[in-house]
Amino acid sequence: MAALPVNLDMDVLRTFVTGIDLGSFAKAATRLGRSPSAISLQLRKLEDQVGQPLLRRNGRGLALTEPGEMLLGYARRLLDLNDAAVSAVAGPALSGWVRLGLPQDFTETGLPAVLARFAQAHPAVRVEAHVERDAVLRAEVEAGRLDLALVWDAAPAAGEGTLVARLPMVWVGPRGNAGLAAQRPLPLALFGPPCLFRHAATEALDAAGIPWRIAFSSPGLTGLWAAVAAGLGVTLRTPHGLPPSLRALDPDEAGLPPLPSLRLRLVRGTSGTDPAVERFAELLGETLADATRLTAPLPWPRASFSFTGSPAEPLRASPGAAPASAAWNEASSVPFSLRR
Repeated sequence: MAALPVNLDMDVLRTFVTGIDLGSFAKAATRLGRSPSAISLQLRKLEDQVGQPLLRRNGRGLALTEPGEMLLGYARRLLDLNDAAVSAVAGPALSGWVRLGLPQDFTETGLPAVLARFAQAHPAVRVEAHVERDAVLRAEVEAGRLDLALVWDAAPAAGEGTLVARLPMVWVGPRGNAGLAAQRPLPLALFGPPCLFRHAATEALDAAGIPWRIAFSSPGLTGLWAAVAAGLGVTLRTPHGLPPSLRALDPDEAGLPPLPSLRLRLVRGTSGTDPAVERFAELLGETLADATRLTAPLPWPRASFSFTGSPAEPLRASPGAAPASAAWNEASSVPFSLRR
C-alpha cells in the first residue's frame, strides 16, 4: 500500500516564512501571537514532515540550509495561494492600478517574480511599470504620477521610504580581460550625469589619485554591459544581476579603490493608502529581499551585506551562507505595461 502524502500545515509554513522575513523567530512569535516554545515546536514539526533540517547555526543566529532555502520558495507560493483563495471567497477582490517606478537593475531579476505572485493573487489589478533614473523617479513620485518607486540611496543615515536592501558597490569588468583595470587612465563605461554610480566611481578614483577617462557613455544598462563585455572600459554597479560575461573585480587585485555600500529604498506617493498599492509594496519588498540575498557572494573575504525583510527589523546574511538555487524567470499573466 502506497504511503499517504504529507500535508504541510499552513500555520507552520506561515511561522517559518515570518521568522525568515523578520530575521528572528522570537520576533515571529510576537508578530504571530505565539510563545517561543510554540514556535520551536512548529519548526520541529515542519522538519519532521519534510525529513530534512531547515536551519543551521551561523554564529549567534540561524541560517537556512539548502533544503530550507528550497522550502522557503514553495512556502511563499503555498501561502500566496492560500491567501488568494481566502480573499476570493471571503471578500471583494482588489482592483485598480499600481503605478511603479524602478531602476533598470531589477526589470529582469526582480520584477517578473513580483508580477507572477501578484497576478495570481490579484488578477483584477493592473500594474504600470516605469523604468527610469533615480532623479526622474523621485520627481514622478513627488508629482503624484507614481504610487511606488525603487530608488538607490548612498546616505548612511536613515533616508526616505522603506529600506529594502543594502548592497555593496563593485567594480565590474569583463571575464577573461584582467588587464583592462590596469590601464591608465582607467577607461570607464558609465551613465551620463547626474548618476549616483558615476559620482561614486569618479570620487573614489580621484581620492586614490588614479587617472580616468570616460570611454563609453550610455543611457541604458544593456549598453553598459555590452561595452564592458567588449573591453571598452570598467563600470561600477552592485553585484546583483550581473550578466555571465562580466564579473565583480577584487579591488586589491585590480588596483582599484574600495567602494561604499548602497541602499535600495521603496518610496511612496502622497495620494493616500490604497489596498492594491499596499499589497504590491509588501510583495515587492519580500521578493527583492530574497533576490538580493541570493545574489552570488563576492569572491573576496571582506565582502558582506545585509538586507531587510521589513522596515525596522534587519535580517543578516553573509557570503558564507549556503548557496541557493532560485530562479526569477517565472512567467507572469498580470496585465501591465513597461515604459522606459
